[in-house]
Amino acid sequence: MRMYDIIMKKRNGGELTTEEINFFIEGYTNGEIPDYQVSALMMAIYFQKMNTRETAELTQAMVESGEIMDLSSIHGIKVDKHSTGGVGDTTTLIVGPIVAAAGVPVAKMSGRGLGHTGGTIDKLESFAGFQVDLPIEKFIGNVNEIGIALAGQTANLAPADKKLYALRDVTATVDNLSLIAGSIMSKKIASGADAIVLDVKTGSGAFMKTEEDSFALARAMVDIGTHTKRNTIAVVTDMDQPLGYAIGNALEVKEAIDVLNGKGPEDLRELCLTLASQMLVLGEKAATDTEARVILEEIIASGAGLQKFADFVEAQGGDPEWVKNPDRLPTAAREIPVLATQSGVVSSIEAESVGIAGLLLGAGRETKASKIDLAVGILLKKKIGDPVEAGEALAVLHVNDEAKVEEATARLRKAYGISESAESPKLIKGIVRSDETIKF
Repeated sequence: MRMYDIIMKKRNGGELTTEEINFFIEGYTNGEIPDYQVSALMMAIYFQKMNTRETAELTQAMVESGEIMDLSSIHGIKVDKHSTGGVGDTTTLIVGPIVAAAGVPVAKMSGRGLGHTGGTIDKLESFAGFQVDLPIEKFIGNVNEIGIALAGQTANLAPADKKLYALRDVTATVDNLSLIAGSIMSKKIASGADAIVLDVKTGSGAFMKTEEDSFALARAMVDIGTHTKRNTIAVVTDMDQPLGYAIGNALEVKEAIDVLNGKGPEDLRELCLTLASQMLVLGEKAATDTEARVILEEIIASGAGLQKFADFVEAQGGDPEWVKNPDRLPTAAREIPVLATQSGVVSSIEAESVGIAGLLLGAGRETKASKIDLAVGILLKKKIGDPVEAGEALAVLHVNDEAKVEEATARLRKAYGISESAESPKLIKGIVRSDETIKF
């Protein structure tokens, strides 16, 4: 078998066989096939695309290129949750504890933030002493004992995906549905989950800007999950404005604790209940979404979700008292309001620009080597549909280093659109299952 023939076959619109896919993934991972040939194949795939079978088998080949987590010793159906990324997306910190409190084991691998999207690991490290580098025995033990554990992704999880993504990033071949879906799902499958719930973002702050593209990505990932015998559901959700009000690591943790206390922003609470309901159904702890929601609302109302979060933080080296007293989390030195320059109704918020404003303040990383400030960030005061008067605060910057305040303020103010009237965007756009797509 020759790489040349595989490239030419796909260039001409042919369908790659399982053997051809495995050949190029294995050869590239092992360093036997050079970058320039794989670059040519990626460009051929970009233009000629892959069908459902090819996409699923590419994903499986990437899974098998490295370590596959064996979570068979964890009791129960292990349901993972993954978001395609957004601004203010704190759902894991809420969904994980309430799902675990309902009896579905949560064994999650998460990453760090890069760019304007935050990383769950960074947020949790707002708790002094919190450990993410857990030995597998400790990871599994925590899940069996308290129902939840979260760790950083191992270096050898889907290594073919890491190599392919780095290559696609510099050859203008990132934006292909099969390659995006395969990249996301290879890591989820290799992480050892029995079932997967996907939160596919759509809008200005998402990777997929249109609902059409977001539903197509959701369908591609659900099809991969089905093909690889993982029960998979995708929920398509709005990211035309930040989720909740907090952007920044410790600020987002405090907001998550508010939701677990039965308070917090309505959109964040609603999305968490929607995702967690799907997880309970897949974990066979509820027969329907409606039944699951009743269970989850009781878990929040009783304080069981908050207690589970405290148990989780303590089990991984953090102080559980910080969950009960979140004022002990890192706090910025100064709060600087960003004022509206005109009156009206907030009609749009460019979510990505808000995320970049937070990045400028130090809440995110421009490169993997960047050091983040866990205390800084932004608290929004106005969301789409809210009335605002000139001179009223649109948001408040939480600042330690004032060098970037002017630029962050300008970017944040520009992110807001104000007009005579506006309606809040619909939060839940639809659900994609193996046998159906429902749009709301």
